[in-house]
Amino acid sequence: MAAPLPLPALHATHAGIWVAAGREVREASRGEAIARLAETPHIILNAPLVGQRLGYADVSGLDLLELFAFVHPARFAVPTVSGLARACGVEPPPGDREAAATLVAIAQALLDRLGDDWPEREGAWTANASLTRLGWSWAPLVGRTLAMPERGERMLFSRLPQWEEAGERPQPRAVSIPPADAEARLSELTGKGSEPREGQRAMAAGSAAIFAPRRAENEPNMLLAEAGTGIGKTLAYLAPASLWADRAQGTVWVSTFTKALQRQLDAEGKKLFPNVAERNRRIVIRKGRENYLCLLNLEDAMQGAFAGRAAVLAQLVGRWAAYSKDGDMVGGDLPGWLPSLFRRAGAAALTDRRGECVYAGCPHYRKCFIERAERAGREADLVIANHALVMVNAARGRPDAPSRIIFDEGHHLFDAADSTFSAALTGQEAIEMRRWIVGPEGKSRGRRRGLAARLLDVCSYDEAGAQALDNAVEAARTLPSEGWLVRLAEGEPFGPLEGLLSEVRGTVYARAKAQEAGYGLETELAEPDGNLVTAAAAAMESLEALAKPLAALGRRLEAVLEDAPDWLDGPARARVEGAIGGLAWRRETLAAWIALLGRVGGVADPDFVDWLAIDRVEGREYDVGFHRHWLDPTRPFARTVLEPAHGVLVTSATLRGSDGWPSAEERTGALHLGNPVGHFEAASPFDYAAQAEVLIVTDIGRNDIAALAGAYARLIESAEGGTLGLFTAIQRLRGVHARIADRLARAGLPLLAQHVDPIDTGTLVDIFRDDPHASLLGTDALRDGVDVPGESLRLVVMERVPWPRPTVLHAARKLASGGSAFDDRVVRARLAQAFGRLIRRQGDRGLFVILSSALPSRLLDAFPPEVTVSRVPLDRALDRVRAKLFGVSRVEPAETVQ
Repeated sequence: MAAPLPLPALHATHAGIWVAAGREVREASRGEAIARLAETPHIILNAPLVGQRLGYADVSGLDLLELFAFVHPARFAVPTVSGLARACGVEPPPGDREAAATLVAIAQALLDRLGDDWPEREGAWTANASLTRLGWSWAPLVGRTLAMPERGERMLFSRLPQWEEAGERPQPRAVSIPPADAEARLSELTGKGSEPREGQRAMAAGSAAIFAPRRAENEPNMLLAEAGTGIGKTLAYLAPASLWADRAQGTVWVSTFTKALQRQLDAEGKKLFPNVAERNRRIVIRKGRENYLCLLNLEDAMQGAFAGRAAVLAQLVGRWAAYSKDGDMVGGDLPGWLPSLFRRAGAAALTDRRGECVYAGCPHYRKCFIERAERAGREADLVIANHALVMVNAARGRPDAPSRIIFDEGHHLFDAADSTFSAALTGQEAIEMRRWIVGPEGKSRGRRRGLAARLLDVCSYDEAGAQALDNAVEAARTLPSEGWLVRLAEGEPFGPLEGLLSEVRGTVYARAKAQEAGYGLETELAEPDGNLVTAAAAAMESLEALAKPLAALGRRLEAVLEDAPDWLDGPARARVEGAIGGLAWRRETLAAWIALLGRVGGVADPDFVDWLAIDRVEGREYDVGFHRHWLDPTRPFARTVLEPAHGVLVTSATLRGSDGWPSAEERTGALHLGNPVGHFEAASPFDYAAQAEVLIVTDIGRNDIAALAGAYARLIESAEGGTLGLFTAIQRLRGVHARIADRLARAGLPLLAQHVDPIDTGTLVDIFRDDPHASLLGTDALRDGVDVPGESLRLVVMERVPWPRPTVLHAARKLASGGSAFDDRVVRARLAQAFGRLIRRQGDRGLFVILSSALPSRLLDAFPPEVTVSRVPLDRALDRVRAKLFGVSRVEPAETVQ
C-alpha cells in the first residue's frame, strides 16, 4: 500500500468548481482554480473538459484517465467520476462536492494496483521509463510504486502474436437451411424458458431462404425484412446464418451502419459460441484499414517521430496495443476518450489513412492487425463489417468480397452507396494522391514512403518500370501541394490543378446564396464560363499525363510477377501485389476525375449530379473542388454488390417507411435486379399506446433561441434528465447549450453536447447511458445511432421538423423523384428513426416532443398508428411529461390529432 497521496484534486462542472486538499473540500472560483492549476499539479479528470469548464485551454495536471489507460489498457470505463470509481472498486460519490475527494481515492486505488501482480503488468515498467523521459506527470508517482521486474520485459513488438498463412478456403457447399432448422437453432440461442416471440421465430424461418443455392447468375436470393423494434431481429437472422456457415463451411457477412450495432452483434456472439477462443476464431470484426493501428507508424512515433503530448499518447497506445483484441482504434477496445485527451496530437497519424502501407516490406507485417483481421475473416463463420467496407471490397473486386450478406440497418444502404460510388476532385483529395505517389515532402514527419520508396528494389531490377515510376512522380508534382488554400485565397495558384480550383472557388462565390455565409457553399456545374472551361481542359491534360505512367507501371509490375526473378520471395511478391492493387485504385480515381472534367463545358450525363463546392467550418475554408454523385446510387450498388452475391438479407425497423415495399425496393437496389425479391414484415411487440406519446408543442417561435432554450430546460427538468435533444443545426445546439447547461447542472442534471464537449460521440453516449439524470444534445449522428434502453432515455426532443437541406444533390433527386413527396419521404424516415430511440425494451416508457407547430399532419404516419399524438402548448406538454413518467398531472390532456 503506497503512502496517502499528498496532492490536491480539482473537480469542475457547469454547477461549480470544488477543490479537495487533505480532508477539506471547498468550492472555488474560476480565477482561483486557474491560478491553483498553474502553480500546483492537481488530480483532475479529463483535462480538455476541465479546461472548457474553466474557460482556460491549456489546463494541465494529473489526469486520472491517462493513469487508468496506463494501468488498464483495453479496459472499458465510463470517463466520469462515478464511472471510474466503479471501475476501480471505489465508492461512487453522491454529488459533485464529494467527487473532488473521490478523485484522490481513485488515484490511490490505481497506484496501489501497481504494487500487485495485475493482469496488464508486463510492459508497464518499460513504458513508464519512456514516459519519465517524456515528462509525463504521473511517471514519478508510478515509478515509486511500480517495482522493476526481475527479468527484462519483452519489447512490445515481440509480444504481439503472429498470424499464419493458410490455403485458400474451398467454395462453400451448396446447402439449404430448412425453416424448421432455423427455428430450432433460434430456440437454442434464446435459451430454455425464454419468452416466445412469434415475430422473431417467423423472421428466422423466413431468413433461411436467402441461403438456398441461387438459381441463376446475377440473381441472388434476396429478402427485404422490416422487423419492428423489439422483435429480436439480430438473433433471428444469426440463427440461420450460423447454421449455414457450419453446414456449408462458408462465411456470412453481417453489415451494419453504426458502431453501436457492431458492438451489439459482437456481444451476441457469446450465445453462439460461449468459449472465448472459439468465438474469436469464428466471429471476426472487419473495418476499413484507416480504423486500425499501424504498427510501423507506432514504431516511428515511439522512436522519436512524435514529440511533446503526442509522444505521451504514442506510449499509452503502445501499452494498449499489447492487450488489444484486434487493434481497432475507432470503436474497438481503445477507449474513445483517450485520443480526445490529446486533442489533435497524433492519433490519426497512428493509422494508415493515406494508403501508404508497404505490406510485406514492413518489419511488422506478420503481426499486423489489419492483415490478421483480413485473414481471420477468410476462415470465420461470421464477419461483422460495415456497409462501406462491403461495398468497397465488392467495387474493387477483392477476393474476400462476400457472397452471403446480411445488411442490418438497411435503411442506410442508399446513403452508404451514395458515399461509396461518388467522386470528388478537390484539393484535399488531390494532395492525398500526390502524397501516395511522391511521399512526404518538406517538413513532413516520418519515414519517406512514397511509391518510389515502396518499389525501390523492383524498379532497380526493371528498367522500364523504373522509367514509368519516374514519369509518374514527375507528373504528380503538378498536383496541389501544402499551402494550396493560401495560394488560392491570394490569387496565386501553382500548376494546372490549383489553377482549376481557383476558378472553381471564384465561380462558387459568385453564384452561391448570400445567406449560406459561414457554412459550405455550392453551385451547380452548369453554364460554366470560359475561364473555368479552359482551366478544366488544362487540368484534364495534366491528369492524363499522370494516368499514363501509372498504367505503364502497373503493367510492368504484373510482368515482374509473371516472370518472377529469384529474389522475389513471398513477402516481396505480396508487396508488389499490394502496389498493383493500390495503383488500380488510383487509376480508377484518376479516370473518374478525368470523366468529371470532360463534363465541364459539355453535355451533362443524366445519370449523375455534378456540382462545385467550397467546404467550410464556421466560415473557414478547408476544401474546394468538384463533386459527382449518381442520381440513383443503388444502380452501381446493385451491379457490384447484389448481383455477384448468392444471398442477401436487408433488414431494418423502418425499411418500408410509410410508402410500402416499392419504396424499400427502390432504396435498397432490389428494383434493379432481374429477379423478384421476397418481403417479410413483423410489427413491433411493444404496446406503444401505453408506453409512448408524441407531443407537438405549438407556442415556440421558429427563430426564438431564448424560448427554445427555455423549453429544453423546462422539459429536461420535468423529466428529471434522461433526455435526448436532437437538432438540425449545430449553431442552435450550441446556443441552447450555452443558455441552459449551468442551470441544469445546479439542479443535479448534467447536460452533455456534441460539437461542444471535447469528447467523441461514442463516449458521450456511454456517459449518457450510465447516468439516468444526464441529458444529451446532438445532431444527425444521434438520430438513429443510439441504443439506450431503460430509464436513461425517457424523453426525446426535436427542435424542429428535420427537412432535408436544399443542396444541389437533393434538388436533383427531388426533381427526379416526385417533388415534395420526396421531401415528405425523407422527413418521415427521420422522424421514425428518431422515435425509434425512445422505446427499446419491454417496460420502457417515454415521450417524443417536437418544438415546432409546423409539422404537417400528413407526416404523422411516421409514428406507430397506435401512439397518441397531441398538439399542445408548452405548459401542457410539461404536465404530460410529468404525468407519463411520474404519474403526476395537474390538467386534463389535450385533444389528440389522431
